[in-house]
Amino acid sequence: MTNRQGADPLWAGRFTEATDAFVEAFTASEHYDRRLYRQDIRGSRAHAQMLNRVGVLDDAETDLILEGLDGITAEIEAGEFPWSASLEDVHMNIEQRLTERIGDAGKKLHTGRSRNDQIATDVRLWLRETIDELTRLLQRFQLGLVDLAEREAETALPGFTHLQVAQPISFGHHMLAWYEMLVRDEGRLRDTRARLNVSPLGSAALAGTTFAIDRHDTAQALGFERPSDNSLDSVSDRDFAIEFVSAASLIMTHLSRMAEELVLWTSPMFEFIELPDRFCTGSSIMPQKKNPDVAEIVRGKTARVQGDLNTLLTLMKGQPLAYNRDNQEDKEPLFDAADSVCDSVRAFADMVPALAVKRANTREAARRGFATATDLADYLVRQGVAFRDAHDIVGRAVRYGIEQGRDLAAMTLAELQAFSGAIGEDVFEVLTLEGSMQARDHIGGTAPEQVRQQTARARARLVSGDDGASAG
Repeated sequence: MTNRQGADPLWAGRFTEATDAFVEAFTASEHYDRRLYRQDIRGSRAHAQMLNRVGVLDDAETDLILEGLDGITAEIEAGEFPWSASLEDVHMNIEQRLTERIGDAGKKLHTGRSRNDQIATDVRLWLRETIDELTRLLQRFQLGLVDLAEREAETALPGFTHLQVAQPISFGHHMLAWYEMLVRDEGRLRDTRARLNVSPLGSAALAGTTFAIDRHDTAQALGFERPSDNSLDSVSDRDFAIEFVSAASLIMTHLSRMAEELVLWTSPMFEFIELPDRFCTGSSIMPQKKNPDVAEIVRGKTARVQGDLNTLLTLMKGQPLAYNRDNQEDKEPLFDAADSVCDSVRAFADMVPALAVKRANTREAARRGFATATDLADYLVRQGVAFRDAHDIVGRAVRYGIEQGRDLAAMTLAELQAFSGAIGEDVFEVLTLEGSMQARDHIGGTAPEQVRQQTARARARLVSGDDGASAG
């Protein structure tokens, strides 16, 4: 690929000496903002057609510009475009190349706009597409979790608090907890998209333009809801980028929590699940190892995306209105966050629904740690014992069980009745894992039937394209 090194920047008329070579390289952004070329060309097409409709460009000039932009698109996609750092950014590279291709008509394209409103438009267009793609990935992951939850609705799993066995739950119930995190994530993305979907194009440098442009025309052509109301804010606002990376940080935080559980559950200390080999790697020295690297890398990338958020917040905190060159530094953390979160969600959407649950191991783990102690306390309350007294009775029974090395369900009726005469033969119905789970048969509870009802609601929401409200 050839580079137009030494090409004069389009603003060079005011200057009497060339830019220092180091400064030229230091200030250039084309090496990373070139990924906005589709959005930049799309915005230029809409701007040219609007200029034609308001009489700034004639039909012949407009046709030349549109044909030239099509040719540039083909050059870029074929890897033949002569990018030049001396032209600073994606906008000036494309505009200079347009003039080279079609002559003076190319010089008229920038009438009534500035790079300030141009980049604000490009990034909004790009981010809108990115949010749509990420939303689709989130929904695919959600559907995979719903399928897994339905498949494992009857599977007993120890529920933890403080990473100590607390109560038995359905494995499907646990998967639906992950699903709920993603529903909130989807809702935040939709909110962000709605706020960014206004067009800055036509705000020019900061004050608007003296040309009789039609901003509603370009906003409609680019799929925006409306043009922005204040030109000064339009060119300097990066709230939409911060909002997106904030939402991405929360998505990554949720994935990181999932990753932590996946790493624990694949460990021989737990051995609750088996991940497909294609999502794991081995050790260069220990032949027995099967490492959950995808989960660990996602957990690591979470720190990276959270760092991107801090970068954007710090970048904007001291800037006066309007546009400042500092804002050039917004693209790399934004791009990095978007790439990281999209790749991570895609990896989990492929990997998690394909895991195999080791049901015998999860059941055995749920039987340990006196997981049905709360059920015994609830049983005593239903027999007329005050809850605090029931709590004390069960606590003493658990202490006895620890000393004897036996779970509550493994004790005899006589042993249990030694702690309270209110305990009858029917107590063993509530001390089983199945009885414990089925007893929590209310909306949001872990009963297998409730899991199935929630998966049905979730599936209906995903099929209907609901706006991301919780399925319950």
